[in-house]
Amino acid sequence: MGHDYSKVVVVMIAMLLSLGSCAKEPAVYYSNPLGVQNAADPFVLKTDDGYYCYATSSSRGFLAWRSTNLVDWEAIGIVFNAMRSGQWASADFWAPEVVAHNGKYYLYYSGRWMANGSLRIGVAISESPAGPFIDALGRPLFDQGYAVIDAHVFSDSNGQKYLYYSRDCSENTVNGNNESHIYGALLADDLLSLAGEPVLLAQPEQAWEDTGSWHWNEAPFVIKHDNDYYLLYSANHFAMRSYSVGYAVSRAPLGPFVKYDHNPVLYAPPEQAEVSGPGHLCVTSSRSGNLYAVYHIHIDSTTGGGARQLAIDPLGFRADGSLYIDGPSFGQQKAIR
Repeated sequence: MGHDYSKVVVVMIAMLLSLGSCAKEPAVYYSNPLGVQNAADPFVLKTDDGYYCYATSSSRGFLAWRSTNLVDWEAIGIVFNAMRSGQWASADFWAPEVVAHNGKYYLYYSGRWMANGSLRIGVAISESPAGPFIDALGRPLFDQGYAVIDAHVFSDSNGQKYLYYSRDCSENTVNGNNESHIYGALLADDLLSLAGEPVLLAQPEQAWEDTGSWHWNEAPFVIKHDNDYYLLYSANHFAMRSYSVGYAVSRAPLGPFVKYDHNPVLYAPPEQAEVSGPGHLCVTSSRSGNLYAVYHIHIDSTTGGGARQLAIDPLGFRADGSLYIDGPSFGQQKAIR
């Protein structure tokens, strides 16, 4: 009796294709710290072709890195050159954040204004997330008459955009203490000016935020979950082991915000000597949509200081709506899901 081998081959090919379609992509594991050193205040932009990370990293402007999996990062180089002629800021280029808008990319950053030596926020524009970014205004984005840093742009579900920032403690004294406060304001549709007066959203008030006569609430980052707005922020001095992350919650993007009773939610535990100063985070998502906090820690956990490196850990919400970060982890392999 003859055999129709062509039918057998067809069936085998179909089985192989079926197996292939069911196979999952291999898990990508990471180990903190990530391979990006001498970088602080990270911001990760998710794009169609991967991720871009920008950080406080150079006296000449900002460096950037590219990744396809949030684990393996390739250096791009300087994407914003602050030495270009016409630049309004002369030093202290901190906390870059990039927003995609109408086919272009807007980089918000902190710098020291040459006109008066005070810190301000600027914006630069590029056709590509890899730069080059060129300053858009030749001056600060706005001027409220006081030092500001750590710009963050949040886009609500209705398309309205908001700018959050820290009023820096270098020029803000409250009851004899130098304090950093977090403000928010409507951002104009063109992303190049404020569309409303800034509103005070958060200031140091919890016990863990008290480090003496200098107090910080800085590095704001807003995410929305189940119609609530979560304002993540950092407190304490960036060079100290105690630099940590807390959050506050509101039903509206400009508050009022109420701080979580069990702050901080990301900090260096006494028993974890390898980690120091986890803070100034951003939140991004994996390809499957899971949330991750990307933050910096000190390179030397025994001395702290300004030399920092990147770390990443999962972020989520409990059934009661409280936010958690599954970290800081150090040297422990986990999979990006």
